[in-house]
Amino acid sequence: MISFESDYIAGAHPKVLERLAETNMEPLLGYGDDKYCQMAEEKIRQACSCPDAKVHFLVGGTQTNQVVISSVLDDYEGVIAATSGHISIHEGGAIEFTGHKVIALEATNGKLNAADIDNYITTFYADGNHDHIVFPGMVYISHPTEYGTLYSKDELTAISNVCRKHNVPLYMDGARLGYGLASRQTDVTMPDIARLCDIFYIGGTKVGALCGEAVVFTHNNAPKHFITKMKQRGALLAKGRLLGIQFNTLFTDDLYMEISRHAIAMAEKLKSMLKEKGYRFYLESPTNQQFIILENEQMSKLVQNVCFSFWEKYDDSHTIVRFATSWSTTEEDLKELEKCL
Repeated sequence: MISFESDYIAGAHPKVLERLAETNMEPLLGYGDDKYCQMAEEKIRQACSCPDAKVHFLVGGTQTNQVVISSVLDDYEGVIAATSGHISIHEGGAIEFTGHKVIALEATNGKLNAADIDNYITTFYADGNHDHIVFPGMVYISHPTEYGTLYSKDELTAISNVCRKHNVPLYMDGARLGYGLASRQTDVTMPDIARLCDIFYIGGTKVGALCGEAVVFTHNNAPKHFITKMKQRGALLAKGRLLGIQFNTLFTDDLYMEISRHAIAMAEKLKSMLKEKGYRFYLESPTNQQFIILENEQMSKLVQNVCFSFWEKYDDSHTIVRFATSWSTTEEDLKELEKCL
């Protein structure tokens, strides 16, 4: 059975596992105070061209979103997100569990529009009853989005300007950030993201790490006592070395971007293969996630030999499914898939 089900079906990049094994018996401080976490933080600052950034390491994406959002928001505030945003539909109500509402706005191919955000916040404060309504306290975006699409620099700048106009922080979910930065169709860089976003995280779980995400507070704006807030929420890993060693490895010799570029190269080959076979695409994705529309009978046959993700129903007789490449996808995987298509 060949799998294109997700971008975290494999464990970790061999270099990451090697470093974990090499440092296994080394006694280190806990809770992220070890030298590898410090080294990783400095390398991430350099990659962001943001020398004053504060970096914290957490284990997974849902955990990261919940901890960051609940720590930044006041208790009467909610977070604006796309209706298709991960926190809106795929995190089991993790944000609402902390007492904060996800304020879902309609999106286009997974992307929020700056004008819609501006209109929502402006309309909120123009309402004479707004003291009785959940306040918009943050804007959440995903890059790449859940549909593999990307914000352009102009789009990201426009959203950033709206957030600063209304004095609400802009938070970017970067679970697949490497694949966005490696896309040949992007004009957004890591320093651009650090300049335009107040908070973002660099995904490791889906980009070569065994687990882990690196949260970056870019403007000396980390919540007061954030480590304590992490601990209160069960998110402070005692063996912080596990995360620091992985990110220090990923940000050594450009490994993070090298393996991300590989995933994009595999995705482009996958896309060409699907087009040559006559498959219909749901939308155009420039990253590692590709969405196609299958007849239900066709899907039932294909699933016998290939793992892929159900995404949503297209109509009564068709389904949208996702094929994902990753750092671990090989040419052999693509050849095996071609035999099944």
